[in-house]
Amino acid sequence: MFVIVGYVFMCVCILGAYAWHGGHLGVLWQPSEIVIIFGGALGGMIAAYGGKPLKATMKALPSIFKGSPYSKAFYMDLFACMFELLSKVRKEGLMSIEGDVEDPHASPIFSKYPKVSHDHHVVEFMTDYLRLMVGGNLNAFEIENLMDVELETHHHEVELPATAITKLADGLPAFGIVAAVMGVVHTMGSLHLPPSELGKLIGAALVGTFMGIWLAYGFVGPLGTLLETKAKESTQVFQTIKVTLLASLNGYAPQVAVEFGRKVLDSTERPSFQELEDFVKNAKNK
Repeated sequence: MFVIVGYVFMCVCILGAYAWHGGHLGVLWQPSEIVIIFGGALGGMIAAYGGKPLKATMKALPSIFKGSPYSKAFYMDLFACMFELLSKVRKEGLMSIEGDVEDPHASPIFSKYPKVSHDHHVVEFMTDYLRLMVGGNLNAFEIENLMDVELETHHHEVELPATAITKLADGLPAFGIVAAVMGVVHTMGSLHLPPSELGKLIGAALVGTFMGIWLAYGFVGPLGTLLETKAKESTQVFQTIKVTLLASLNGYAPQVAVEFGRKVLDSTERPSFQELEDFVKNAKNK
């Protein structure tokens, strides 16, 4: 939503001010230069990020027009789910959650929190490490190292689309210059034309530089920033789970372990201590 609002506001300000000063908007429509600018930049992007990274980028782009799934309500459900699991472990032992871990979709605990259970990656990350806690002989230090390695891999993977789009934006001004130079070359071959026609050709050539800069910083660059933000949001979910599980593994009570996880969140998503405590109690009694 804000992407569209930002684009509209930018276009109104730039094009409106240009028209206000007497500029003719039709001059800015140079399809051949747009093809040169975007075609050249996209070609370079395909050459640099072909294969899986390019597919990941195409898959990630639609997400910029959607809100973040990792809202305050999501984290409330996540904390309540982990609290129930860890409380069960504390009362009945680690083996008591074996069924929940092996088949989370059939688990009565996970089924109470659809926001969590419908996120495949979150459930997989959580159950993988709960499984290690149940069946492995790993200590907290070894599990933490393993989590750090997985989080580093995850962060690198989810940042690829943002990196690719940012590189695309970086290349657009340069290809705008290419389009402008090619326009000048065309103009130099048309010196036999009258000054009024030459002026149009020179103006059209300069549009290439304008379009390259405008597309880079006005349209494509912000998309890279948005994808980077979404990558950080997805990583923060796993950081929250990591901190909570490690606190439990180090012997802290479930309510304290959940408090450790709460501290990881940004202030915009972080519930207050009392708010979370009331929600967890109500959810557990359902």
